[in-house]
Amino acid sequence: MFEHSTKIRVRYGETDQMGYVYYGNYAEFYEVGRVDMLRSLGMTYRKMEETGIMMPVLEMKCKYLKPALYDEEITIRVIMDKLPGVKIHFRYELFNEKQELINIGETLLAFINMKTNRPCLAPQEFIEKTKPYFE
Repeated sequence: MFEHSTKIRVRYGETDQMGYVYYGNYAEFYEVGRVDMLRSLGMTYRKMEETGIMMPVLEMKCKYLKPALYDEEITIRVIMDKLPGVKIHFRYELFNEKQELINIGETLLAFINMKTNRPCLAPQEFIEKTKPYFE
């Protein structure tokens, strides 16, 4: 299993009239966590796209437990439970400054060959960098 955490501060424009993070922004928070997790492994979406692989989101689940508030620092924990193949599954746990669990979610992405627009296996470099966490 591979886990990575990153922190973000809720900006005013991400909140609604009640001062709560607007529900649609959680998808962006998940993306921030995923991108930072990839970066921690020395990978980037840009680098994968330059090698002809893209990663569209196929599914997203999101459960709101408590509101995230303006100017609050949120911790986004991203968890990969298994080594990816053609698809990659991420779980998310978001915590407020009091370390209270405020949101849980999941996304399922696919590795797509940009030339053929067909599913493909995860890039070998990605597998090599993540495999040690699953042995």
